[in-house]
Amino acid sequence: MKLVILDGYTENPGDLSWDWLKDTVDEYTVYDSTPQEKVLERCKDADIVVTNKKLITKEIIDALPSLKFIATLSTGYNVVDIKAARERSIPVSNIPAYSTDGVAQLVFALLLEMTNAVAIHSESVKDGDWCRSEHFCYWKTPLTELRNKVFGIIGFGKIGSAVANIANAFGMRVIAYSPNTKTYDGFGEVEFTDKERVIRESDVISLHCPLTAETEAMVDMDFLTKMKKSAFLINTSRGPVIVEKDLADALNEGIIAGAGLDVLSQEPADENNPLLKCEKCIITPHIAWASLEARTRLMNIFEGNIKAFLDGKPRNVVN
Repeated sequence: MKLVILDGYTENPGDLSWDWLKDTVDEYTVYDSTPQEKVLERCKDADIVVTNKKLITKEIIDALPSLKFIATLSTGYNVVDIKAARERSIPVSNIPAYSTDGVAQLVFALLLEMTNAVAIHSESVKDGDWCRSEHFCYWKTPLTELRNKVFGIIGFGKIGSAVANIANAFGMRVIAYSPNTKTYDGFGEVEFTDKERVIRESDVISLHCPLTAETEAMVDMDFLTKMKKSAFLINTSRGPVIVEKDLADALNEGIIAGAGLDVLSQEPADENNPLLKCEKCIITPHIAWASLEARTRLMNIFEGNIKAFLDGKPRNVVN
């Protein structure tokens, strides 16, 4: 079996190991990154193709006669034409539930930076402002307590529920919207309601929804103008759920108080993205998933997916 990994750097920039592949497949190649136009060339004769963000289109699938299995190094699998793979009886496996705790943790890192401005105050101290102060303390921006604030969640899967637990621990009142009508056992501290109420009443809105036709561009100016003027928006889900110009305008005009984003509509970021110059917007480079612990879990699940396929019992199949 010949295996090709198209973009392995973000999963393993050198602190993990691909060595287990030596005892698993006959031949393998790991590319740190692959230009989209070279995907077909690099996958030539491959039995197993592994991708994180590189598109595996119907045209590519149809042009690879040896292809037997597609694996993603991510939970999301929208980069693969799963219908075309299914038509060829090629299973596609993803990596479920490996980064739940890390994503939930970053939600509150973003929120606490907006409410406590730790970085701003640390820079001020290092610039000598505290040394020159006549008072024992000072603050550069208003500080906000979380207790008794309303934390709104849109999308209530594993990550949304983990975020709810942390919000409860901060003494916040959690309300949530999810189109899934299943019973949420164990979440007596969460009040499930409609999306409009979450938008109107929340002091913080955290997005945890998948990118679908219904959620794409969901956060537009109409959405933002319904939020409290003092509210914060957090997005660790998918960039395209937000209309970025509308958010930039809303922040610059004081329609909402701030935003914390780990994802953008284009990644790497477009230098012309209006949010990059927005003072009230904190942006991290899609790192919520990327702790060493989470990437180690990802690698272990990926190894299991490959070995399960080779044993004739593919797992985590999404098609």
